[in-house]
Amino acid sequence: MARLEFFFDCSSPWTYLAFSKIEALAAETRAELVWRPILVGGVFNAVNPSVYESRERPVVPKARYYAKDLRDWARHYGLEIGSPPVFPVNSVKAMRGAFFALERGVLPAYARALFETYWGALEDISQDAVLEKVSARVGLPKAEYFAAIAQPKYKDALRANTDELIARGGFGSPTMFVDGSDMYFGNDRLELVRAALLR
Repeated sequence: MARLEFFFDCSSPWTYLAFSKIEALAAETRAELVWRPILVGGVFNAVNPSVYESRERPVVPKARYYAKDLRDWARHYGLEIGSPPVFPVNSVKAMRGAFFALERGVLPAYARALFETYWGALEDISQDAVLEKVSARVGLPKAEYFAAIAQPKYKDALRANTDELIARGGFGSPTMFVDGSDMYFGNDRLELVRAALLR
């Protein structure tokens, strides 16, 4: 069985696109899907500061096309992806919560709720009140959820995944690895991921 690792942060719209297809892709190719939550801001800070530079000094025609491209992909996938008033968003708590959701067996539902809340409903997923709604939606007890994301265990797990992605050559979200070393970046590489898994 092939192994497909999915390194992701819910603060990325391109990751939302890939996330919406990754489970079906793994099922189709009979691959083992391994969820790897990360903090993409930590990746940018360490190895990809050009992201911040392009936000501060955008190339206008490129930025205009980027927005169109995102709308086109969202329409193609049947997703609602808007422009959150808070962007970029601090996703630290939300992504720590992904580990708690993973332990409870609800990670895909939790991540989907985060994506839909931030990119669809345009709510600020850095806020406890918003995270409370997300966790309740997938059946995670409020007290346990908030206690968990404050624990060193979950903080360390998020940092470890982020550092591992950097060490393995990653520079953003989503990043996928097939069988450990074959890396792919971005929603538009899913066809290549499929081909690699079928090999």
